[in-house]
Amino acid sequence: MPKSPLRYAIRPKHLEAHVFEVTCTIADPDENGQRFQLPAWIPGSYLIRDFARHIVSVGAKAGRRSLPIAKLDKHTWITAPAQGPVTVTIEVYACDPSVRGAYLDSSRGFFNGPCVFLRPLGKDDRPCEVEILPPRGARGRAWRVATTLRRKEAPAYGFGVYRAADYDEVLDHPVELGTFALGEFALHGVPHAIAISGRHDADMDRLCKDLRRLCETHIALFDAPAPFSRYLFLVNAVGEGYGGLEHRTSTALLCSRDELPQPGMRGVTESYRTFLGLASHEYFHAWNVKRIKPAAFTPYDLERENYTTLLWAFEGITSYYDDLLLVRSGLISEQDYLETLGRSITSLLRTPGRMRQSVSDASWDAWVKYYRQDENTPNAQVSYYLKGSLVALALDLRIRGRTQGRKSLDDVMRALWARYGQSGAGVPEDAVERTAEEVAGVRLRGFFDRALRSTHDLQLAQPLREMGLEMQLRAPASWSDRGGKVLSERPARPTIAVGARITDDTMGVRITHVLNGGAAQTAGLAAGDIIVALDDLKVNAKNFEQRMNRKRAGEQATLHFFRRDELHRTQLDIVHAPVDTCALTPVASDRTGARRRAHWLGKGNA
Repeated sequence: MPKSPLRYAIRPKHLEAHVFEVTCTIADPDENGQRFQLPAWIPGSYLIRDFARHIVSVGAKAGRRSLPIAKLDKHTWITAPAQGPVTVTIEVYACDPSVRGAYLDSSRGFFNGPCVFLRPLGKDDRPCEVEILPPRGARGRAWRVATTLRRKEAPAYGFGVYRAADYDEVLDHPVELGTFALGEFALHGVPHAIAISGRHDADMDRLCKDLRRLCETHIALFDAPAPFSRYLFLVNAVGEGYGGLEHRTSTALLCSRDELPQPGMRGVTESYRTFLGLASHEYFHAWNVKRIKPAAFTPYDLERENYTTLLWAFEGITSYYDDLLLVRSGLISEQDYLETLGRSITSLLRTPGRMRQSVSDASWDAWVKYYRQDENTPNAQVSYYLKGSLVALALDLRIRGRTQGRKSLDDVMRALWARYGQSGAGVPEDAVERTAEEVAGVRLRGFFDRALRSTHDLQLAQPLREMGLEMQLRAPASWSDRGGKVLSERPARPTIAVGARITDDTMGVRITHVLNGGAAQTAGLAAGDIIVALDDLKVNAKNFEQRMNRKRAGEQATLHFFRRDELHRTQLDIVHAPVDTCALTPVASDRTGARRRAHWLGKGNA
């Protein structure tokens, strides 16, 4: 006998107060009292977020009769025993504008399932129906719905009833409500759409054309067909913002509206490249992490942390391919890609924490460190996104070099897809390494020990040289020099290093981070200090750099600064900036250049 479905309904109840009303109805509740629970975190963002803290009211009914409901812990409730059906109603405060939360105001609504849908314990394997209701009044007539939940009794992009195979599927389909702009395209018979909320003047035709080229390159890498029957990019365009969260058939993106392509724009600007890289990253996740998934996530336990050492692979390898597939698709040039790669290497070299934390440990510690960054983060941590992407680069080039170009990381990803992605089996902690060795036919244990489990710097210069690229290191030309570019001429004076990261402040210059072993640390400066004077003259972020760079190594600067409300004075030693800025330049060789373009950066890999 088929089990009765779980029935949810969600309504934007009070737009100005940012409140959704959400009901969950179960026909045959537990005879001892039905327990309901809200997830504590959302897959793809590895931090306990305690979404239940946003619930402002809870009530229950058995039919039309009120039913007592009690709270058992921070995110679990139990109703009194009752014959079905039982309905629990919650009101959820929704004012999180990020891609991982729930948001509602008079202009739009957005929600992820873990933020709003209670889980009836013991019943979550049942099919689900979700009725998405419009807000009352004129907005309800003007708003539309964008989601990849399967429609049951709802028109395309309309309010009504949607369905899912089980509770896990309900959680993995974010929903956008409002008057979004919509673009659509088809690829290998799979409909794709992009829904953009927020004020913008994006060229939707250009955007669809570029995303189509990009998505086609992704699908070709893993071999068509795509692992979904529909895909949706949900974009919230704002003044300033950046972020993405992957889902099995969609992604939620947050971007600056200036990163979207404008009508008449030629080429791909740096800001548009940022957006395309974000879209590429999340689309790649449809394979790598949503389907090729760590065993630790199979299934997800949404009550507590799910530890794995493999985030370097699931986020880092994805970060490697997000830009690589931009150049393979022809959306950016080889020069653009090499500049991006040089900036990534520069960023890693400027992270003292890379000498304190391995990328394997960074993956494990994501729950307590990566999403809880503070003023000491650069000294104590390394990003599994950043270093993981460069480990992937080193691994790809190593496999290509050791096999004379016959194998690559592309083959490793296809093997992982065949073994784990298509079967649904979780990836064991050592499986990425084992698969790489099997595919390449060479021993890679020493490489992985150094790259993943040690704090030694990655060895990139030689494998890049084999691809016809020279890895050049120099001192930064200015404090804003992020690397990636070869200088046309040497700066007139060497750049001075303060050993701190700073930002502008109304009072002067605020220190955000003090780097280990730098001049600022030696001088006794700390994060939060506000420098107000240099050599007895008032400073701001702009003239502070100019005046510091007039000094010579070996001299000292007198700084006056506030720590909280107390004025202090210190002497800062003047030292030159370290050689930590990378640029990659092609070596003049027809043979290596042709191999690089044909077998690494070119479409021949896809």
